[in-house]
Amino acid sequence: MTSVAALLVLGVATATLPACASPAEPAPALQPGSSASPVVAPTVAPTEVPQTRDGLGGPGASASPKPAAKVLAAGNPNGRATVPAEARAVDTSKPTRTIGTGTPASCTSAAVVKAVAAGGVITFNCGPAPVTIKMTATAKVRNANGPKVVLDGGGKVTLSGQGQRRILYLNTCDEAQGFTTSHCQNQDHPQLTVQNLTFADGNSTGEKAEGGGGGAIFVRGGRFKVVNSRFVRNRCDRTGPDLGGAAIRVLSQFENKPVYVVSSTFGGASGQGGSCSNGGALSSIGVSWVVLNSVLSHNEAIGSGANPAKSGTPGGGSGGAIYCDGNEFTVRIAGTIIENNKANEGGGAVFFVSNNRTGTMRIESSTLRRNPSGKFETRGFPGIFFLGAQNPTVTGSTLS
Repeated sequence: MTSVAALLVLGVATATLPACASPAEPAPALQPGSSASPVVAPTVAPTEVPQTRDGLGGPGASASPKPAAKVLAAGNPNGRATVPAEARAVDTSKPTRTIGTGTPASCTSAAVVKAVAAGGVITFNCGPAPVTIKMTATAKVRNANGPKVVLDGGGKVTLSGQGQRRILYLNTCDEAQGFTTSHCQNQDHPQLTVQNLTFADGNSTGEKAEGGGGGAIFVRGGRFKVVNSRFVRNRCDRTGPDLGGAAIRVLSQFENKPVYVVSSTFGGASGQGGSCSNGGALSSIGVSWVVLNSVLSHNEAIGSGANPAKSGTPGGGSGGAIYCDGNEFTVRIAGTIIENNKANEGGGAVFFVSNNRTGTMRIESSTLRRNPSGKFETRGFPGIFFLGAQNPTVTGSTLS
């Protein structure tokens, strides 16, 4: 896997970033009080959030009430992992701006694009019923606006890429979105949060910038977290050795701090999962992840030839749910169910490769089961292909 490092030269800061990986197959459901060791079926061959500056982006429209603690049926309801303060939902009771004026017709793609570009705390007022906003353009974060950019759907809003485009984009190193520091790959803003939203039918196929991937959301730089959200039927390129993330692709985070994914669902049912060359749900290079009380199911890595690509193949096919590559990074999965994902090559559930073998992975109070790896995984860890500092640490979990 050392050839992956070559891709990092494309400008992705990875020298000091954490990594993720590990082979194994799915495991039986976790029962309360189960052993700290994984139950395994036979296998085949936090620091504080940076200070924010309020008041940027202009006055808000009509103030929406603060959303209830749980306004969308997402994540693992039986997950009991503690959620740190910086990973929790943002208070949106006093929004900077509101999309819509009370009717579905007032909630348009153009309004979403304009609000995201302006930044701040953004809520929706689309009427009492659930609404799907068909995106006709990708909403892009302007790096000078914010520094917080919070998109809160209140549990009623679906943003749809209509199978034609990526839905949301943040890139601190994209000149078109504005440079705000001399070290774009390691800056504390913008701080993007998506919460109480559904992202459906995003598709980044053909996007070449930064190596592609990120069917629903692409992030490079700043900080990013996902809370109580759903990702369904998202796509990215079908082949390629290192691109991925049908739902989300992340390339760097401020001071190597983790991306938090909390109480969220990726797929969730047959026909609802994501599909990409690698990482049917999540993908990253040199980025750490903390996945808490979530569900990742029915996602697939459909590339062929692995990474580096075998001679005569286009490459890819690893990490049915999660694909992590790079040097120094960590992955923590807690209170989470990862099931019924698949990879044509390795890591039906998780593919984790730390090129310099410093990366670590922890699985706590979670269930990984029925995640077939087409060709390779790490012995003793069903559904996982892992190369790192040591074998994954597994406590109170089942892998089968």
